[in-house]
Amino acid sequence: MFVVANVLVVNAHPLSAEDSQTVTILDTFIEEHQLRHPEDVITMLDLYYTDLPEIDGDLLLAWKTLQKGAEFTDLNDAQQEKVRIFNEFTDQFLASEKIVIANALWNLNIPSKLKSWFDTINVAGKTFRYTAEGPVGLITDKKAIHIQSSGGTYNGQDFSAQYVKGILNFIGITDFDSIYIEGADYAPEKAPEIMAAAKEKAKVLAAQF
Repeated sequence: MFVVANVLVVNAHPLSAEDSQTVTILDTFIEEHQLRHPEDVITMLDLYYTDLPEIDGDLLLAWKTLQKGAEFTDLNDAQQEKVRIFNEFTDQFLASEKIVIANALWNLNIPSKLKSWFDTINVAGKTFRYTAEGPVGLITDKKAIHIQSSGGTYNGQDFSAQYVKGILNFIGITDFDSIYIEGADYAPEKAPEIMAAAKEKAKVLAAQF
């Protein structure tokens, strides 16, 4: 008996597979996953083509107002719209059993769009809670894959890779795998070999995911 899972694919790269190593491996992963798990429902979230809210003055004041006991309708129109959109991203994440995150390493960090998305899933009371012993992650029913390309070789120890893994661990996700496509810019003659290895790993992980 097949168990249907909701797969949320978070693409944090603005280019297509033709111009992006990240998206090339992401596409390989998705194709293999669809082949191996045709029952799963895949939702694509292309962050660079999505109205993604950033935490700004409207959101901060809205949350502060709501924490004081005000009703949602007490917020102004701009605050209501931003809170609504922010909550939709949180709910979309909570409704997914499998999470795929893809990005390139830019200036030793994640893209700003991806940071904004992470803000929508790192929510006290929904994905983690505070206790006397410190914060505790509430998300224990999901698994995640992180796909990242970088021109240099960091073996996944760069700030970006560690941030993605750290945030997911913080909210409770420990079933985590990664595909790091590293070094093609510094050793272009090895690019075909690097990409071939990444594609093979993507297929193996997709079959298990």
